[in-house]
This record gives sequence, structure tokens and C-alpha cells, in this order.
Amino acid sequence: MPDTPATRPRPGRLRWLWLIVAYLSIGLAMLGVLLPGLPTTEFVLLAAWAASRSSPRLSAWLENHRLFGPLLLDWRDGGIITRQTKLVSALLMSVALLIMLLTVHHRPSILFAALGMACGAAWIWSRPERRSKPATSADGVQE
Repeated sequence: MPDTPATRPRPGRLRWLWLIVAYLSIGLAMLGVLLPGLPTTEFVLLAAWAASRSSPRLSAWLENHRLFGPLLLDWRDGGIITRQTKLVSALLMSVALLIMLLTVHHRPSILFAALGMACGAAWIWSRPERRSKPATSADGVQE
């Protein structure tokens, strides 16, 4: 990660705030792997952002993590969300909505949750799935 003012660890109390946010986000992301309806990707991205402002060691751990690292690198390289991640997200949102339909009797709550999930799914599916190929000139040289 480049050393810019936006990515340098913050001094003092603010650093501890970002560190707490990072660890809470990691915990929520891990819960999101197990619980349908709780997002994982968003919490991993938040954890990486907060870690970059508080702990270079935690930031490096996230970037090199077997599960979270590829997701973070893809996101950094153009906001990429793989098709597999999109499919899993859509499936888990559907399962969460089905559970709500079977257990929640307050229809407006279900409607708002469904609308929120639909907006989230639309945004996820609007993201690129792979890196775009670099442009090449007429003589075959990459630009």
C-alpha cells in the first residue's frame, strides 16, 4: 500500500478508534460468512480502510489473508467483484429474505428489507467481474 497522508496511521486517540473499527469490522465480516443476510464484503472493505489508518501490521495481515486478501486486491484494482461472489451474495440475500418471509409478520419491515437487498444486489451486479484489458494501439503496443 502506498504511503500517502490518507493511508498513514493516525496518531493518538483517533488511531485507537480506527483500530477498534477495524477489529469490529473483521468480527462482523467473519459472522457474515456464517449468517445469511449479514454482509461480509462491506465489513472487510471497512476493516481494510480502518486498518490502513491505524495499524500497518493489521492492514498487511488483511491483504495477505487467504480469504480476504484476494477480495481486497480485486477491489483496489478497479472495484472488481467476482461472479462467484455476486452469486453467493444473491443467494444469501434470497435466503435471508425467505427466512424473513417465514418468520416476520410485519410486512412493511419485509418490504423495506427486500428493497434494501434489491438495491444492494443491483449495485453488486453493476460492478465489473474482471480487470479490463489494457488498450493496444494499431501496431500492437499496449498503451
